[in-house]
Order: sequence, then structure tokens, then C-alpha cells
Amino acid sequence: MKSNVSYVGAWLAVASLAVALAFSAPNESSVMGRLPAFMAQTLLRQPLAVPQELPADRTLALITFHRSHREQAESWVRGLNLREDSTIAWMRLPVINDPGTPTGRDALENKLRTLYPAEAERAKLLPVFTDRASFVRSAGLNGVDQLSVVVVNRQGEVLARVEGAFDPEKAQTLRATLRAPGF
Repeated sequence: MKSNVSYVGAWLAVASLAVALAFSAPNESSVMGRLPAFMAQTLLRQPLAVPQELPADRTLALITFHRSHREQAESWVRGLNLREDSTIAWMRLPVINDPGTPTGRDALENKLRTLYPAEAERAKLLPVFTDRASFVRSAGLNGVDQLSVVVVNRQGEVLARVEGAFDPEKAQTLRATLRAPGF
């Protein structure tokens, strides 16, 4: 017959393990990712400190990595009616491998200006010159092969994330996160 001391010892060991796992388990923001902090400027040359100066406490970000993602991003703009719906704060974030020089960045921004000639579109476009792989890791994205659409707060926490072209079910998830009260 085992003594009560061994049962208490086993119980304490299990309880200690449970507490240790609870503290080491990932929280929601670390699972979903975190937008890295950086300074950038819109195509209208308005500086913006991300994530603190995002347009709203919850902002929808259309994150592209390749020119081919442009049509997928446009499907979200149309699908969510972003140009007319002022209740959703949003931005396009093309993530571009940094050429390393101001001249190189200016050349890339000028190419983007030819693709987005309207001022309203330029105000929503924030090129991110950085290492794509680092950005993907930090933001908790699955890679650069598809467009990522995220809801991010001013602390940089990714609150919701979907990939690919517009889908009504994915859109519903994003809308619910955009409208949810703060944590």
C-alpha cells in the first residue's frame, strides 16, 4: 500500500507541470504573429510609424509579396467594398526586398506610382522595404506565395489572418475581428 505522501507528491508534480505549461504556452498574439515595427511612407510621401500610427485600432492590411498578388488584393478591395465603406480602415502593404539604397527605393516607388495613379489609392499604399523572409516570420505568415490579409492592431498584434483571393467566408471572419471589442 502506497503512503499518502507519495500520492501528494505525484499530485504536486502534475500540478507543477500544468502551471509550467500554462506559462510557456503561446498566447494568441504569438500564435498569430506580430507586425514588425518600422517607419515608412505612403506613396503620397506621408510618413507613418507602423504599427502605432495605423489608421485605426484595428486595420485591415492587404500584404502582397509579388506583382501577381495585385489582382488578389484587388479582389478583396472589391469584395469588401473598401473604396466606399469608410467603416473599415485598410492599407495595402507591398513587402519588397530592400534594394539597400535610397535611389533603389525611389525607383521602386516610382514604378508603384505608375500602377496606382489615383491619390486615394496612393494614400492607402505603404511600401515596406525589408527582408521578406524576416517580415513573414515576424508577422506569422505562411510564406510569400500568396497574398495575406490580416487584421492588425496598433500594438502590431495580428488578430486575424487569411490568404489568397477574396472569399465570402474568409471575409466574414475578418469583419467579425474588425468589429469585435478590444481584448
